[in-house]
Amino acid sequence: MQLTGLKFGKKLLDLVEFPVTAVLDEEASVEEIKNLIAKRGKIVIKPCFMGGIGKKGKAGLVRIVDHVSDALDAKRELFFARHRNNNQIVHANGVTFEEFIPSDVEVYFNITASTIHRRPTFTITPFGGVDIEELPEDKKKTVDFDPITGIKAFHINDTLVELGCPKNCISPLVQQLPKLWELYNNYGLTTLELNPIRMSKLGKRPIPVACDIKASFDQDNPAFKRLGFPQEIFDTEVTDFEAEINTLRTYQGQSDVVEINPKGTITPFMFGGGANSAATEILAERTSISSDFGGNPPYEKMYSIARIVYKYWLKQTSVLLVIGGKANNTDIFVTFKAIFDALKDHSAEHGVHPCYVVIGRGGPNLIKGMAYAHDTLNSMGLPYRIFAHNSSMMQTLYYALEIDKWWAKEGKKQFLKLKR
Repeated sequence: MQLTGLKFGKKLLDLVEFPVTAVLDEEASVEEIKNLIAKRGKIVIKPCFMGGIGKKGKAGLVRIVDHVSDALDAKRELFFARHRNNNQIVHANGVTFEEFIPSDVEVYFNITASTIHRRPTFTITPFGGVDIEELPEDKKKTVDFDPITGIKAFHINDTLVELGCPKNCISPLVQQLPKLWELYNNYGLTTLELNPIRMSKLGKRPIPVACDIKASFDQDNPAFKRLGFPQEIFDTEVTDFEAEINTLRTYQGQSDVVEINPKGTITPFMFGGGANSAATEILAERTSISSDFGGNPPYEKMYSIARIVYKYWLKQTSVLLVIGGKANNTDIFVTFKAIFDALKDHSAEHGVHPCYVVIGRGGPNLIKGMAYAHDTLNSMGLPYRIFAHNSSMMQTLYYALEIDKWWAKEGKKQFLKLKR
C-alpha cells in the first residue's frame, strides 16, 4: 500500500463523487476545526503515515474529541507519533482532523486482483468495519467479476442480500459502491480498500460515507500519474535490498518487494497478489520479505532478482519458498530455471547454505520446471518438498511454516549430521 488515510484519499474518492467524511489537514485554522466539531459535536484526529500503515486505532493513535483545545493537544501528540508496523518502527508526519460519522452499520469493501480466479474481485461485509479479521467466513463474501463489464449493481445487491445486510442500507450501497470500480480501473490501482464505510443518516435514508482508505498503485502503469499526487506518497523509506531490486523494474514482469523482518528465516519467492497476501499473512514475522515476481519475467530478470535475494537473505534462511497460484502466462520453467541457476551460482561462490526448499506452483511448463528444480536440488544435496499444481496454497504455506520451526529445533542438526 502506498496511500493510507484521507489526507490524499479524499481527493481520490472525490474523483468519482463517492461520499467521504470532511477532512482538514494539519494546517487547518482553529476556526476551521471549531466549525468541523460543530457539524457533529465531535471530530476524529489521526496521524499521517506514508505507506500502508494499519492498526493505528488498536495502537491508541486515533483520538475522538469534542473541544478544540483537546483537538490541538491531540495534534501535538500525534504529529510525529511513532508506531510499530509489523517489525518496523514508522514515524508520522502530520495529522488529519476528520468529521465524526455516527453509525450503527460499518461496511468493509475491497477491490483487488485474484490469482485464483484470474479476474478482479471485491470483498464486502456489512458487519466488519475495522474488525474484519475477526469475522467468520459466512459474514463476508468475495466475488469475482468480468473486468470488461466491471462491478454492476446486481453484484452488490445479490451479495448484500445473501449476507443479510440491513435492508435500508442495500439500496444506498448499490448506488455508490460500483463507482469504486471506475476509480480502480482508470487510475492504475492494484488494491483499493475502504474500511470502514459508515452508514450515516440523512433524514430517514442512510448514506454510505468513507471514513478511511488504503490504496496501492502499479507504478509501471502511467495512469496513476493523472492523479497529480505529490511524489512523497511513493517515496517511502526503502532498505538497500528494496532499492537494489527496484533497479530491475521493467515493463515485463514484476519486481515488487517489501522487507518484512530483517531477522526472518523464511525467504519467499511469491508470484501473484494472492500468493503475496496469503503468504505475508500466514508466515507473519517468520518471513524476511514480501514479494510479487509475477507477470512472466524473462530469464535474465528473474535470475538477477534471485541473485539479489540470495545476496541479502540466504545466509539466514531456514526455508527457501517458491509459492504462487496457477499461472496463465508465466512460464514456470523459465522462472524456476532462473531461481535455481542463481542458487547454484551463489552456492558455487559462497558454499552451499543448509536450508529446506518448499515449492508450490502451477502453470505453463510446470512439469519441466519442477523436474529442473528436482535435479538441481538433488545435485546440491538440499532437502526439498514439491507440491503439485492441484495442492492447496494454504497447505503449502502452513507446511513451510512447520518446516521452519522444525529446522530451527532439530532439522538443521539432522541435515548437517547426515552430510558429514
